[in-house]
Amino acid sequence: MVNDRQSLDLTTFASPAGGGAVEWRVSDAPVPYLDAVAAMEARVAAIAAHEAPELVWLLEHPPLYTSGTSGKAGDLLDPRFPMFATGRGGQLTYHGPGQRVAYVMLDLKRRRPDVRVYVWVKRPDKGTGFEDKVAALGVRLRRWVSFHGISINVEPDLTHFAAIVPCGVVDPRYGVTSLVDLGHPVTMVDVDVALRRAFEQVFGAVQARLPEAMI
Repeated sequence: MVNDRQSLDLTTFASPAGGGAVEWRVSDAPVPYLDAVAAMEARVAAIAAHEAPELVWLLEHPPLYTSGTSGKAGDLLDPRFPMFATGRGGQLTYHGPGQRVAYVMLDLKRRRPDVRVYVWVKRPDKGTGFEDKVAALGVRLRRWVSFHGISINVEPDLTHFAAIVPCGVVDPRYGVTSLVDLGHPVTMVDVDVALRRAFEQVFGAVQARLPEAMI
């Protein structure tokens, strides 16, 4: 279930005429978190200065936890993996193999600034009123350029979420799931294809780069 309290004309997110294609990159090997943040910050500065095109970067991280600007120290229950404080919005979450992370760097001066909420799915198999998170969203803006983004649970080790209070949610009716856990036997490539198709419908054309191209 997506919380959609505001009516939204998605066409207003599209790049204006002459805006150029968004670069689309996929990293095959897990990317260390601090390396990813440094690369994003450099690219955001270049986008804001009109020295580089917008970018969507798809990757996986090694197992780790991150804490956003609303994070609470008590939400880390078991420090089994490294934890990084980060400037994105939101609270604590887990990143690791089997999770598709999409870092989205768009120039919102040329688009429509809007911040979406978390993504949940109903779990009738658990009973009425139960929902699980299948993704988490954490965004930051710098000079009106977005970075960080969304993480989608494709087939991660869901037990790793037990070491934190995911996104500050303590109500036992709300848990964490994955696409495979929901009965969808999809691969990371399947998810990447679906993401690209949906992205182009809303934001416009993308231009692929080699998997290991530098940001």
